[in-house]
Amino acid sequence: MTQLTSQERVNRALTRQDHDRVPRHESFWGETITRWKDEGLSGDAQTVLDMLGSDFHGLCWVWPSIFPGQDTLIEEDAQTRVVRDAQGKRVRYWKEKSGTPEHLGFECSSRDVWERTFKPALLDTGLQIDPDAVKRNYRQGRSKKLWCHLTGVESFEETRSLMGDEITLMAMVEDPEWVRDVSRTFTDQTLRNFDAAMATGIQPDGLWIYGDMAYNHATMCSPEMYKELIWPDHKRLADWAHAHNMKFIYHTDGDINGVMDLYVKAGFDCLQPLEAKAGVDIRKLCPKYGRELAFFGNIDVMKMATNDLAAIEEEIKNKFAAGMATQGYIYHSDHSVPPQVSWKTYQAIMQMVEKYGRYT
Repeated sequence: MTQLTSQERVNRALTRQDHDRVPRHESFWGETITRWKDEGLSGDAQTVLDMLGSDFHGLCWVWPSIFPGQDTLIEEDAQTRVVRDAQGKRVRYWKEKSGTPEHLGFECSSRDVWERTFKPALLDTGLQIDPDAVKRNYRQGRSKKLWCHLTGVESFEETRSLMGDEITLMAMVEDPEWVRDVSRTFTDQTLRNFDAAMATGIQPDGLWIYGDMAYNHATMCSPEMYKELIWPDHKRLADWAHAHNMKFIYHTDGDINGVMDLYVKAGFDCLQPLEAKAGVDIRKLCPKYGRELAFFGNIDVMKMATNDLAAIEEEIKNKFAAGMATQGYIYHSDHSVPPQVSWKTYQAIMQMVEKYGRYT
């Protein structure tokens, strides 16, 4: 088969058509790139993506904030800083390393506060992207014939960021209409920004939406509650993408086995990153869902972190075989490559991706 462009390759994988090789992309911790530079990498994360042969090109990042640009320092010590962020919550961050921030308090703690203060502030924010910058980025990606995608955050992630997990999950039971309103409002604002990007005349290939709705044993709410409160806005995003001739990729960590049928019903085209350590396995999913969905990821970073090349190769070989049997598989780790992985190991991983990812 003639070598395809990245745009052609990803589009054919997402529709389970013949293509030359498995499409590729990856994510890295900042500390990982720092380690690799110490071990001989000359460049940055984009350098590694170029070496890998990444087929993807992001155009923008849409995460509507209540108070855009707010990052007010409240206190700090030698290792951490506490800020009031763009969603109005108090958060503690590490200064010198990555990690999940500590959530210290959420000002949007009731429906009354949402309706009186936070919702009006969000509706008054206007656009939170620069459409002209998106258009310039699009031209750059098109010149390289990459798969160009809009990127943003979905409403469950937005709601949890605004209100916190405890308030959100309690409200889903005690005041579901409040959660619906927050979800709808954030989705409206997200699509408003995407509409402005599209108004510049660009034609991206896809919409890639992020939002973690599961942990390592299940989704954060029941499938029934998800379908009732959040799923309609997930479907709106997928429908918007399809109405603009784009494919829809959804990112979530955690165990999503219990909501796979709802993803299919919503019209999702692809799932990423398929967290292996949460019990997600494309060797089980592909036979059941491979006709409706493409799968993006699932290579276990815990195995990568052992730096055991034989074990890593077995992981890649087996997962690639399962995904490629449907012609709808894209390479990515099952989250992002951690700093326990050596540069020598990741160079070997790139060779394995090339070895096992060819259809011809």
